[in-house]
Amino acid sequence: MQTTHTADRMRAVVSRSYGPPECVEIEEIAKPVPRANEVLVRNFASVMTAAMVEARRGPLMARLYFGLTKPKWPVLGTNFAGTVEAAGEAVTRFAVGDQVSGVNTAGLAAHAEYVVVAEAGVIALTPANLSDAETVSVFDGSMTALPFLRDRARLSPGQSILINGAAGAVGSAAVQLAKHSGARVTAVCSTGNVDAVRALGADDVIDYTAEDFTTARDRYDVVFDAVGKSSFARSRRALTRDGLYLTTVPSPAILLRMLWTSRFGRRKAAILFTGLAKPEEMAKNLGFLGELAESGALVPFIGRTDRMEDAAASHRHVETGHKRGSAVLTFGDAGGPAGAR
Repeated sequence: MQTTHTADRMRAVVSRSYGPPECVEIEEIAKPVPRANEVLVRNFASVMTAAMVEARRGPLMARLYFGLTKPKWPVLGTNFAGTVEAAGEAVTRFAVGDQVSGVNTAGLAAHAEYVVVAEAGVIALTPANLSDAETVSVFDGSMTALPFLRDRARLSPGQSILINGAAGAVGSAAVQLAKHSGARVTAVCSTGNVDAVRALGADDVIDYTAEDFTTARDRYDVVFDAVGKSSFARSRRALTRDGLYLTTVPSPAILLRMLWTSRFGRRKAAILFTGLAKPEEMAKNLGFLGELAESGALVPFIGRTDRMEDAAASHRHVETGHKRGSAVLTFGDAGGPAGAR
């Protein structure tokens, strides 16, 4: 596979205007240079997410963050996994050759062959038993699911949770994290994903093409809508008297419901903006999830892998709304175990 042409250049997936997947192109741009407290990572894998698709499409809600008239960050992507190629003189935690992974919260830019990350950022040594592609998959949905389940729901042994969209990146991670917490897990997915979701640890699996989970009454302590395809109004009766509805998709409706239910009624509705958490908090979560991955309690769930040259196809796939697990984007050989390039 062709790599960079010169020592100070790299290839990246770039979208300089809002639009369809076809506006995504591979460009040769300047390789970032690490400052004293930063590391330069030769990046081998990232993920394509619904958030990145929205950032490329540019609907109004997305433009409020990503730029009103054109993308503020032409190179998208948050998750990365690769090898430290250079380290600033003040860096002490990492050394050249270390296998590292994490989430680049400052300026995105992980859909490229190289990424610069602050030593104090959301970065850690890669779990020893995972390849780069597997690593970005493990951290893909789990970094979102963990705060919802652990911090907001405070999920504990014996509680019951229903996870809607259990075959997606966030949903599949939520199934595993909920089981790890000792809860009884009911997963909702399509017919073709039933066996895979059950293999992730779900106690019960509902095929949404055959059964509507909202017809249940007083059954779940938590309903976690990982894909935002339901609503508090529809799910309310399926919740226990003190139940909690959680969704990952922001809307005026959920914000109003969250405000209303915080004051009235026993059943609550909530949303978290996990991507806006403080870097130190996200770094702690990354370390915790990495330990779960090394122990085997959290495993990757990859539905599709594309090379960077096929980034537009990856965008199109995720944009369908039927993504299974993680959609991985690779920048070189990301297939072998960590350390094997």
